Amino acid sequence: MPAYVVVEVTVKDAENYERYKQLAPPAIGLYGGRYLARGGRTEVLEGTWDVPRFIILEFPSYERAQEWWNSPEYAQAKALRQATTHTDMLLVEGLPPGADPAARK
Repeated sequence: MPAYVVVEVTVKDAENYERYKQLAPPAIGLYGGRYLARGGRTEVLEGTWDVPRFIILEFPSYERAQEWWNSPEYAQAKALRQATTHTDMLLVEGLPPGADPAARK
């Protein structure tokens, strides 16, 4: 079952954040992750959400996403991101392929 990491980022140090953007993708890929959205256009359709930068990652499973988050391969990039941004991040379990979303509790 896929899992998604949804990230809202406010960059405080753009120069050093550029280095993070180079370090993160290889570590994400090692754990089967891939970018679905990475800093593209956003538009608030309802509510008052103010999203400066938005990222969505997909992993093959919830467990693989947790392994990536806690991995030594991501540690340097994570520390750099934490030092250069304010981040809100959520890990959410997806639906299995072909699942009926109405059947989910």
